[in-house]
Amino acid sequence: MTTEAMRHPSLPDWVFPPPGGFIAEDLDHISDLPAHTELIDGSLVFVRPQGSFHALMVDLLVAALRQATPENFRVRREMSIILGPSQRPEPDLIVIKTQAVRDDDETFYQAQDVVLAIEVVTPASEVRDRHRKPQLYAEAAIQYFWRVEKNPDKPVVYAYELDPATRSYVPTGIHRECVKVTAPFDLAIDLTEIDRL
Repeated sequence: MTTEAMRHPSLPDWVFPPPGGFIAEDLDHISDLPAHTELIDGSLVFVRPQGSFHALMVDLLVAALRQATPENFRVRREMSIILGPSQRPEPDLIVIKTQAVRDDDETFYQAQDVVLAIEVVTPASEVRDRHRKPQLYAEAAIQYFWRVEKNPDKPVVYAYELDPATRSYVPTGIHRECVKVTAPFDLAIDLTEIDRL
């Protein structure tokens, strides 16, 4: 047991990072790691239980995206992306290239396989979802990013596209009742459907 762990006997030894921090591959080898643990800047980030809005919004988006996705793309929920040695976030949803699908046992995708990352913001994830994660996705050249928020009691989708010159996102739209986009493919999502779920 490490010195840190001895100071916190109720915590398992693996909670404390090794010198230099955790690396992306560590997430597949830590026993008893809680589901949906992310790696941001070499540190483990544990996810709190999600509320109804989050669950319903993810369900709505999964159904709409899967219905509209062309043959050369696939939709995945709660799968991590390796963005670099110390970065392995888990977006709520991603759209990946079909050729990235290898088998049923995969636990992550590479950044170059992802064309759209979507985060549904919760109070506990607000800072990460608004600031750090978009920055990481842009640096990893993920072309499109959506941030979904509850404002005040209805969903709002903030859509972004990567500017390759600056490797940062630029806004392409704020969608309140309907998401209507042509990239990464033609898509229309009725956000008011959340009231019927």
